[in-house]
Amino acid sequence: MIRPHSFIYHIFIFVLAQIAWLVLLGIWIYRYVSNYIIFSKVDDRLSAQILSEGRNVFILVGGLILLVMVSLAMSLLFHRLIMQFNLTRLYDNFIANITHELKSPLASIQLSLETLSLHKLPRSQQQEFISMMLRDSCRLNYLINSILEIPAIEHKKIAHNYRIFQIEPLIHELILEAREQFNLSGDRIRIEGGASCECVIDRDAFRIVLNNLIDNSIKYTTGPVHIVLTLNRFAKRFTLDFSDQGIGIPVEDQKRVFEKFFRIHDQNSPNVKGTGLGLYWVREIIRYHGGKISITSKGRGKGTTFHIELPLYPISKKRHIRNLLKIARKRQDKDSFDGQ
Repeated sequence: MIRPHSFIYHIFIFVLAQIAWLVLLGIWIYRYVSNYIIFSKVDDRLSAQILSEGRNVFILVGGLILLVMVSLAMSLLFHRLIMQFNLTRLYDNFIANITHELKSPLASIQLSLETLSLHKLPRSQQQEFISMMLRDSCRLNYLINSILEIPAIEHKKIAHNYRIFQIEPLIHELILEAREQFNLSGDRIRIEGGASCECVIDRDAFRIVLNNLIDNSIKYTTGPVHIVLTLNRFAKRFTLDFSDQGIGIPVEDQKRVFEKFFRIHDQNSPNVKGTGLGLYWVREIIRYHGGKISITSKGRGKGTTFHIELPLYPISKKRHIRNLLKIARKRQDKDSFDGQ
């Protein structure tokens, strides 16, 4: 039995409606052709008022146009329905994942506090529990901020401190910070190539880009992590190729990895929990900077490469870059005024 709210049910209703329209159209054409044949045989016996061929054709064409418009409208509604169905499913998965992610550190903090309150522990063990609670509280803070940042991303308010940077030194600084944050040795992340150029960038936002890409590589690598960043400069753009040796991304999922809440479900993938927002943020931040990001992967076990492009300052996308700098100046002026 087909459930009323299932995906197959909506497809069944849509197909049934289309068949009904086609049957109606067939009956209409059949009656028109039949009447035309009859009228053509007896046209000399009918008055001109009864036989109006032009009027009949106009009615037929108008009816056909109406049917086509209704069919297209139903197709559009069905497409929107499918999009809403998929978004609801992804949102439900997001709620389930984020609920589990929030409960885990909260339960750990609660257990640590109960242990400290009920037992007299040595100073060293107390410090271990305190360190554990600090890590879990940071994890909770990150998850809560992840949820709160969704409206900011939707309304393009995540980045505001745009400045002109020499891109190559900036990449080296951010990668050095990421090595410390993710506790990765120097040989795990390697930077190749060079790019002596300037770009307009929000440093904090671009740090989120690199941290999310690194975190994604760590989560989806079954062995030791090896990441290579390749820098290049072209006539009007800076490019960054971020490559890892992870499990790879199937071809059918490569166009969807940047969608909000989307997560790859594959029996060969590690059982990774998350919000499904990391790569969505990456794409949106790169877009705000006037750039673009794409992805390539040769298949399972062959790693993934993210290709990032940013406009060069001041020779590319001049109007967009001026707007970014204007946003930064307004923000600085507002902060200065509030600080007085």
